[in-house]
Order: sequence, then structure tokens, then C-alpha cells
Amino acid sequence: MGGFPHSIHFTGLNKPIRAEHAVRNLEIIGEIPREIDGAFFRAVPDPAHPPIFEDDILLSADGMISRFSIHDGHVDHDIRFVETARFKAERAARRALFGKYRNPFTNHPSVEGVDSTVANTTPVWHGGRLLMTKEDGHAYEVDPASLATIGSWTFNGRLRSQTMTAHPRLDPVTGEMFFFGYEANGLCTTDIAYCIADKSGELVSEQWFKAPYCASLHDFAITENYAIFPLFPTTADLARLKAGGEHWAHQQDLESWVAIMPRYGKVDDVRWFKGPKGVSAFHLVNAFEDGGLVHLDHCLSDTCAFAFMREAGGINRAPQDIKGALTRWTFDMAKPGDSFVERPLGPPGDLPRLRDADQGRAYESAWYLTMNPQGGPPIPGGPVGAMFNALVEVFPATGRLAMLGLKPGMGLSEPVHVPSRDADKAGWLLTVVDTQMGEDDFRSELWVLDAGDITRGAVARALLPVRARPQVHGVWVSSAELARTR
Repeated sequence: MGGFPHSIHFTGLNKPIRAEHAVRNLEIIGEIPREIDGAFFRAVPDPAHPPIFEDDILLSADGMISRFSIHDGHVDHDIRFVETARFKAERAARRALFGKYRNPFTNHPSVEGVDSTVANTTPVWHGGRLLMTKEDGHAYEVDPASLATIGSWTFNGRLRSQTMTAHPRLDPVTGEMFFFGYEANGLCTTDIAYCIADKSGELVSEQWFKAPYCASLHDFAITENYAIFPLFPTTADLARLKAGGEHWAHQQDLESWVAIMPRYGKVDDVRWFKGPKGVSAFHLVNAFEDGGLVHLDHCLSDTCAFAFMREAGGINRAPQDIKGALTRWTFDMAKPGDSFVERPLGPPGDLPRLRDADQGRAYESAWYLTMNPQGGPPIPGGPVGAMFNALVEVFPATGRLAMLGLKPGMGLSEPVHVPSRDADKAGWLLTVVDTQMGEDDFRSELWVLDAGDITRGAVARALLPVRARPQVHGVWVSSAELARTR
């Protein structure tokens, strides 16, 4: 194409920026709490070149690593492209060479065999390394100080899986990282690799097992004793790819499945539970044990949230017609059979954030994004084309909810939690908030929220001099942790 398409993936907040920059001393409104000391890293997809096909999507955009550095009440911002093999090949050619989303049969012949991941989904901090991840390939290591790309990370060549999830789980007690890769043995294979890296970042375990079908397995969860893999019926098919079709197509009449195994056990011990047909969840809040019960809390909807995945499966439903809720699935590990119990916990939404210390354990509350009924129509942007305009805190044990609803013309991205040095305080949330100023004009700000009372709104705001592209996920790394860089 000679230019970018005029679709939801390239207009509004999704309009390409394609610029690296560094800005010191952002203008601050209010006062940044001095105990917030470290870096907020964000994964920001931004296409470096117009795509080959007009129906390309935001998920194909090149990864950028964004960093808000916060020290002594000051905020700096830097953003750079992750220089993947794909990015370097296209930069040399000065044009796009990779075709449809995750379909190598539509690529230019010159990039056959070139690593195609764009590393655009989640920054991960573990073992003194900053990794940029996307589930279709290996992670890329990035220097947390310069944001320069170091290279593809395969755990010193030990990782056999061809892919690594963008949603590893870090145990707050042991410091271990638990992760997986689906399509681990190549395109459309049903192989899942389950892996463990110790607290220093060394790969210590990799086991493979088979899924019932090649499914979207975007996220997973751990408890103190289990690893939990939910599979939803958005499926890949090799024949469809060879015919030039989409990687994913949602199958509304196909069952979902959940695999549960001892987290330090053998994959031979995987137990499969059959879930409802046609449902979908991309992100999980948490999982934890309650006696012999295992609870899995996730952002569930009655069909796939991505229109291009629904349409590839012949499902034509407007986004406002999709039903969903924050939902708990409870598995009784002492009972035989493949059934489980379901109950709703909160309103529909996505992009949940949990306190790092609560990972895999019973938790008092968590936050996620939703829609404000009084917030007016959503502003255009983000992976599904519309930005969330409210932040909810949910308390599963009591059912209580607290909500920060934004005004019309505003949207926000997934927050990160910054713990307080005072154990009696809830800490802070950081999130980027965008405001539409005109048809194609947006203002972007970093908001600091009191995690103990999000309804207060921002206690401080750092103003970006240019608009920001919507992020996917982010991570907070304290200055003390950054000092342990490998």
C-alpha cells in the first residue's frame, strides 16, 4: 500500500506515530509521591511502514518499548522501537515485507525464514532482564537503561519451544517465572510447552503436552500448587493459512477447555475440564486455592472480543451485543469428572491488574478496565478499536465495587500497581489517560491514582508533549530492582 488504511486499526488513537523520542521533566500537575521511584515500562504497537494488505490489524504493528522514569517527583519519558529481525528487514527494504497477521504464506519471498514476531505485547521483568514479548515467537531482551534491543532471548539457547507467552506468571515468594508456549512445535501445531525459570532467570524445566485443538491460549495462571491453562475456541488451521486466510477464526459451537496440572508435576498429570461452547477470555485476573478448590477469575465474554477473529468464523455480531462479566470458575480437585462451577464477580471488562504480591494466592481486590455508562461513546483506539473509559476495583469476597468513571471523550490504558513502603497503605496505580481534543487530536497524560481510593481521581498528572499510541500491557520496576540488571 502507498499509505495507511482508513480503518479502526490506523485511525483515532491508533493513527501511526512511528517516532522515537526522549523527553525530560514532563510538566506535572499536582505532586508525584516521592516513594514512587522506578520505571513504568509499556508495550506500544506502532507500525513502522504501511501494511501490504488494507485489512491489516493493530496486533501486527511493530513493538515499541515506552518508559516513564520517575524519581524525586520528576518524570521523564522515552520510547524506542524493538529492533526485531522483522523490523530490521523491513527497515532495510523501506517497506512492509510481512503480510497478513501471523500468516507466513502471505509474506514477501525475501523474508522466508526470518523471525516474524514484533515483540509488541508485554514487557516482562525477571532475573534482572527486561523482555519484550509476543506469543507468536521468542521474547526480545531490551536494555532497561538505554532501551536498545539486545536480541532474541531463548534462555541461553535452552528453550526448545518456538514460542513464549506474553503472560508469564511470577511467584512473589519463590521468585520463579512460570510460562508456556503454544504452537510450540510450529504453525498450527497443538503442542504446548510448560516451562519454569528460577529466580535468576535460568530455565530449569520444559515439558510438552497436546491440546484438543490449536487454540488461542493467550494467558494462564498459577496457584501455590497448580498451573492452569484455559483454552478457548478461537482456532488456527493450516489449510486456511495456505489459502491466504486468517490465522484465527472463532468457532462458536466448539467447547472451551481448562487443563490443570501440579505446577511442579509431570504433564502426564494434566487433568482436563470441559467448559462452555463459544466463550472467550484473553486475560485472567488470578487463580488461588481454597482447601480442595481451585478458583480461576477471568474476564469472560460469550464470544471473541476481536471482530476480525469473529468474522473469520462467520460470526457477525456488533461489539455492543457481546455479553460478559468478570467470572469465577471453581474446580473441585477432589471430585471426579470434567465439570466445574461458574459465578459472576463483576461487570464486563478486561485488562486486569493484580498486586504482584497476590499472584497465585487469595486476594482482597484487583482492578480492571470497563465502560462508564455515563461516559458517552468510547474514543477510537486500542486493539479492538474502542478505548475503555472507566477503572473498576473489585472485592471478590464481598462483591463490593469501586469505580473511577472518566468524562466523555476520555479513555485509559491498563494500569500498573506500585506498592507503598508503608505496609498499611494500598500503594499507587499508574495509567495513561487520553483525551480527545478534536476529530484527530488527542492529549495524553500519565495519571497517578491512590490505589486505596481510585474514586478520588488523579493525585498527580504528568503531561506528554505529544499524543501517545495506546499501550497493550505494562510493568512497574522499582529503582532497587533496576539496580540488579544483568
